[in-house]
Amino acid sequence: MERLFIDSTIVRAHQHSAAAKKRSIQKIGRSRFGLTTKLDVALDALDTPLRVIPSAGQIADIDYAAKTIQHLSAQAIIADKGYDADHSIAKIEAAGMQVVIPPSSNCLTQRSVDRQLYRDRNLIERFFARI
Repeated sequence: MERLFIDSTIVRAHQHSAAAKKRSIQKIGRSRFGLTTKLDVALDALDTPLRVIPSAGQIADIDYAAKTIQHLSAQAIIADKGYDADHSIAKIEAAGMQVVIPPSSNCLTQRSVDRQLYRDRNLIERFFARI
């Protein structure tokens, strides 16, 4: 596999969804948008979803990054600035994959990013628009 795209999106939950009987574990959280669920997705370069993990809406993207790419390998992992963390990037590079994640503006060491590969990140954004 050449490229692996990871990102997440927020899905609004109905106002009555949190009041249902708690028989199973619900992935509904409170964020500034109200009751929300987040979908963490890993796509390949052919726009095929390889993994979809639901999480509570207030959870940060980076918290589920390791779980989203677990047991998946590619030549390059492409993500947005929400996945820029030293511990996450070190794990990806240790696995022998190229990191295509732009550094945050407050990052002390600004690393270079392959802009040609990063432009293809719109593939996952279009996937979210479709679903």
